Amino acid sequence: MPRYERFQHSPRAHVGFGVFLWLVFVFVQSASAVILWSDPDARVIHDTLASMDLLGGAVHRDDTANDVLYFKFEVDPLSDSASVYSAGFQLFEGDTPHLAVGNAWEAWGYSAYNTSETNTLKGAAGEFDLKSSNPEAEGLGSYKPYELPLHGEKRTIIFKVQYVPDGDDLVTVWLNPNLSRGDTDENQPDNLTTHFKANATFDQIKLSHQGGGNGWIFSKMSVATSFSDFVVVRFWQTWWFLVGSASLLVGTVAASVRLVEKRKYQRRLRLAEQERALERERARIAQDLHDDLGSSLTRIALLSDLLHAENQSPQQVQAHAEKISQTAAQTVQALEEIVWAVRPGSDSLQSLVEYIAHFSNELFEGNGTRCRLNLPHDLPAMPLPPEMRHNIFLVVKEALTNVLKHSGAREVHVHAKATANVLEFIVQDDGNGFAPNRAASDTKRNGLANMRRRAETMNGQLTVDSTSKGTTVKLLVTVSPASSLKKT
Repeated sequence: MPRYERFQHSPRAHVGFGVFLWLVFVFVQSASAVILWSDPDARVIHDTLASMDLLGGAVHRDDTANDVLYFKFEVDPLSDSASVYSAGFQLFEGDTPHLAVGNAWEAWGYSAYNTSETNTLKGAAGEFDLKSSNPEAEGLGSYKPYELPLHGEKRTIIFKVQYVPDGDDLVTVWLNPNLSRGDTDENQPDNLTTHFKANATFDQIKLSHQGGGNGWIFSKMSVATSFSDFVVVRFWQTWWFLVGSASLLVGTVAASVRLVEKRKYQRRLRLAEQERALERERARIAQDLHDDLGSSLTRIALLSDLLHAENQSPQQVQAHAEKISQTAAQTVQALEEIVWAVRPGSDSLQSLVEYIAHFSNELFEGNGTRCRLNLPHDLPAMPLPPEMRHNIFLVVKEALTNVLKHSGAREVHVHAKATANVLEFIVQDDGNGFAPNRAASDTKRNGLANMRRRAETMNGQLTVDSTSKGTTVKLLVTVSPASSLKKT
């Protein structure tokens, strides 16, 4: 007996070979239904006792059969429900008509005929009304035991035949059954399930329509060995979709957790770096206070003691008073520098350049050396860390102080330039010059070693070019491009 088998192909999944075999085994075990015959085409049947055989010998059952078959078809009535007619999906054995399901001659609605039992309102022999979940209303709160076939309202009918050798076969009909995932013939509602007996042996299937109306359309016809073959499983209900969705969900959750943890880790790193930067800044401020203010105040205290001890000598008192005044002025200046370095509003390149200009003008005010500034006002809005800003200023300050104390220059030029990530500061004078190699060890004279140390702290480059015609001190500092901002 030929059979038509249907297989469902799942998408390729990236799983291990063993897991794949296990899934295939589960799938094969669950696919117990077998399609014996199917005809999906739509056929219009009108005013014909019986159409040609549709089976072509694909399936048959005789009086010796004792198994179970399931029959399925879909109908779209074109006939007016008020017309008197019959229509059916009918089993034939040779030319002998047996069980038919559709609409019987005498019945009012969907029904079976050529049955061994009778159950209709008219009581026509061999006709049996089918239960429906949409029965026709008879009155307020009461319904008739059938559903009228109506044009445009398609219905799916499935009937099951339990073959009984040499006896009436047991027939169960479901009018418009539930065919979603998990539905079976055993969990269908009673209000759409009909039981009766009939002779259901066959070797042919024919479609018929007689009487009034415009006929019926039959489609999606099939014969199978299990109800589950008719259950419609949407792709989102398949095992591979559920497994894939679960895997995707787990992967998404894992990725989200990892992303959250990564962000938390990065945030902790930023906080730790900020804390380290704050500690470095506190240490620098403490060192500046100790080195500059501490030493200056200590000197003032010592000079004050000398002033009291030598109060009998007016010349010594005058000399000590002048030193105290100078030291106090230096202390005020050092305090001003420290305050400027830590003030939040000073953390930009423009603020640094403005402060260098202010310091240069004050340093050479009333002095024989003329200070010329080439400090542009349209510098990029570039933030600078306090430590870098302070170190740059101290290098420039040291170079200017050396010019004032040692060079004997008539003019000194201060230049500042900035590109996307490089800062350049130049202090150039026309003084006597000096030998940089020899002066590097003489920190009391010009503090050149201290300047180099500060440049190295910033990963910068300090060059000193000195001749008898003058000295040029150049400082190059590279700034991370990430800290550069567009000019506003």
